[in-house]
Amino acid sequence: MGNTFRGKCVADGIRVAVVAASFNELVVNQLVEGAEDALERFSMSDSEMDTFWVPGCFEIPQTVSWLLEQGGYDGVLALGCLIRGETDHYEHLAGEVTRGLGSLATVSSVPIAYGVLTCDSLEQALHRAGSKHGNKGAESMQALIEMINLTAVIGVEIEDGDELDEAEGQSG
Repeated sequence: MGNTFRGKCVADGIRVAVVAASFNELVVNQLVEGAEDALERFSMSDSEMDTFWVPGCFEIPQTVSWLLEQGGYDGVLALGCLIRGETDHYEHLAGEVTRGLGSLATVSSVPIAYGVLTCDSLEQALHRAGSKHGNKGAESMQALIEMINLTAVIGVEIEDGDELDEAEGQSG
């Protein structure tokens, strides 16, 4: 049987960027607050979160790309909210934002977490931004923290018989 590796949910000393869409700001503000709370909850030492507001979800992948090029972040979190309307605009945006972020994630060594809500109604979005269904901003930040720590584990050169430092990952 092989080894199992997981990134721990410990945010000590990490620096993350959040790219948040202003459109549907009522919902996105709650997602950003959830992300801030999660970063604080999983950090015992200084961690830093810079938030970059963009006009809408379509601008998220380009801004994430710029931040990846700039460097200096351990991970990037994309937060936004798309609500289905009467036209097919929603489908185009949801597909392009997801495709753009997915493409960046496959070529970047910096983890990117997806926290863009795609909902049928404002009520549904509000439920996912902190009421009935938890806060997806917090959940996405937790996923980002785990991925940041997993990249550290994967980047460690492991020789046969060596065990990982407990702070870097879990082996089993």
